[in-house]
Amino acid sequence: MDLPPPEKPDVVLRVPADSAYVSVLRTMTAGLAARLDFTVDDIEDLRIAVGEACALVLPEAEAGGDLEAEFRLQRSALTVSVSVPTLGSRAPDENSFAWQVLTTLATSAHARAGDERCEVTFVTESSVPPDEGRLGVLG
Repeated sequence: MDLPPPEKPDVVLRVPADSAYVSVLRTMTAGLAARLDFTVDDIEDLRIAVGEACALVLPEAEAGGDLEAEFRLQRSALTVSVSVPTLGSRAPDENSFAWQVLTTLATSAHARAGDERCEVTFVTESSVPPDEGRLGVLG
């Protein structure tokens, strides 16, 4: 990655904290990755990673809360944070199958809980180096 993630996300999406809306988040992620010139395989990995990140935070969601996703676009990389409001401070299970899948697909990942939110953040880099002429929206 050439640039550190900016403080303010480039894109934010908020949907009800219900698994029925995860497909909306996966589709939006795929669109953003396509704009960054990620390969088809990279985009599919990202879609799976987003689904797994949501699977980690949704069980902790407060009833009636929203699932919030923040996207930070960088040259050949995408940082995604998904979070939900919680009543407690239980972090996602880093021994779960979902965590294992997420950390296999992502370049890096971390989870945190506190301030009445449960959050998973991960970075995925494109398999195409940025110097190969694929500049996407940041070029």
